[in-house]
Parts: sequence; structure tokens; C-alpha cells
Amino acid sequence: MSQEPQEERRALVVEDDDDVRALIEFTLSTQGFVVQAVDSGLAGIEAVRTFDPDLITLDVGLPGIDGIETCRRIREFADAYIIMITARDDEIDRLLGLETGADDYLSKPFSVRELKARVNALFRRPRRGVGAVASQQPVAVPDHEVLEHGRLRVDVDGRRAFNGTLELALTRTEFDLLAELMRTPARVWTREALLRSVWGTDWASDTHLVEVHIGNLRRKLEGDSGEGRHIRTVRGVGYRMESVDS
Repeated sequence: MSQEPQEERRALVVEDDDDVRALIEFTLSTQGFVVQAVDSGLAGIEAVRTFDPDLITLDVGLPGIDGIETCRRIREFADAYIIMITARDDEIDRLLGLETGADDYLSKPFSVRELKARVNALFRRPRRGVGAVASQQPVAVPDHEVLEHGRLRVDVDGRRAFNGTLELALTRTEFDLLAELMRTPARVWTREALLRSVWGTDWASDTHLVEVHIGNLRRKLEGDSGEGRHIRTVRGVGYRMESVDS
């Protein structure tokens, strides 16, 4: 019996450093991607429209419009996985705080092994459609896996989350974190366990990613007040869902 051909995966590398660009191109090609590379943000936006990649690696320090603005523009029309690449560790907080729409972050210098691990982890996660926005209208939820906790409701298969009748505009990572916490609301999740479950990685140095994403998720669930009303920090351990009747 002949096997059906696997669907071709495409990757776009947006990087102005020749050496880094060549390294990423080579690494992704060894993972089976058809790779295209450009050296500026504007060229990257145009390439997304014409090349339709499944994965984008996007340098923060691009000439012209930087990687943050490039990411914002790409997210208006494309749902490719995006890995932001930064030259400084302390930029990660700023990137996450700006909610660029990226799915993961890498700091230079990075190893080929780490890049491959992060790409593999991303492709184990479902992609969310473009243009998710908040809605004040009640929305019927299809009859499939739905998680409920107090006023929170997560339609796992439809990739939609609600606080009462308000639909939440969550990033992929925020959605995955909320769903994981709500599946076992009494469990205290360590940061390392969330890294393995949501990011698919065991990189201990990345636990700070969990903290920042949890902070962003809390703000979307609760606004500037009421921190901890939905997600409780268990000091010295990690996080769990707050008791409904508390």
C-alpha cells in the first residue's frame, strides 16, 4: 500500500544577521521545512502574504520596523506560529508585556537543540484562528469538551474562553494555560509542570515565562483589580484555580 504524502510545512525566517539567518534556515530545513528567509520586517510581512508559512522566526532588532511591530501586523491576518528572537534576556519581559501575539521567545545565543525543541513543542499545540476579539453577547458553546469553573467557561475544541457572557481575547499560550489549570482545578501546578504541559519543554530557565503569562492571563480575567480571584499563587510551589465559593 502506498502511503499518503505528508503535508508540506513552510517556515519563514525574518533575520538581518547573516550568520544567525543561515543557522536557522539550516536547522529548520533539517526538520523538514521548506524555508524562505528575508532580512527586514516589511519584507517579512509581504513574504507571509505570498509564502503562507506555518512557522515564523522573527528577530526583534530588525532594521526599519522592528520585530514587535512586524509581529503585530502579521497577527492581523495570519495564524502561523511565531518565535521571537531577542539579543537580550531582559527584553523577554517587555515582549510578553506588550502581548505581541508571539507564541514563544528565544534569546541569542541559542543552540540548535533548543530551537528544534521549541519548534516541536509548538507543533504539538493547536493553532488558533486569526482575529479573536472580545464580545459582550452570549455565545452558544458547541457540545464537545467544555470546562467550567465559576463564571469561567472554556470551549477546548473551539478554542474559545468566556468570563460570564464576555468572550476573552486570549493568546494561544494564555488559552492553553487556562485550559490546563481548569482541567484539574484543585491541583497545584508547579511552574516546571506547566512548562512541560503547555510549552512541551523542560528548560528550567524558562519558568519566568510561566510567571509572566500567568500575569497577563490574570489581567484579562480580572482587570487591574482582584488579582488572584481566579488563579491563586501557592507560595513556593506554583498555581491553582481559586475555589469557586471563596
